Amino acid sequence: MKQYRNDSQPNNPLHGLTLETIVTRLVEHYGWDELGHIIDIKCFNNEPGIKSSLKFLRKTPWAREKVEDLYLRSVESEG
Repeated sequence: MKQYRNDSQPNNPLHGLTLETIVTRLVEHYGWDELGHIIDIKCFNNEPGIKSSLKFLRKTPWAREKVEDLYLRSVESEG
């Protein structure tokens, strides 16, 4: 069985970031209204909050992927 260490993805730009950190930074950058417009999911548009968004995103891989992709694009555009 293969053992995985925490540093197994040093070139992954999301390595070491929690989903909570990603969502929080996106909200700080875009705000809930714009974030909900960019990624049209209920947890961003209907009484948005970090905890409810995390709960949804952890159970919904396609939505999490959209959030992670937006985060990566926003980081690239700043650099």
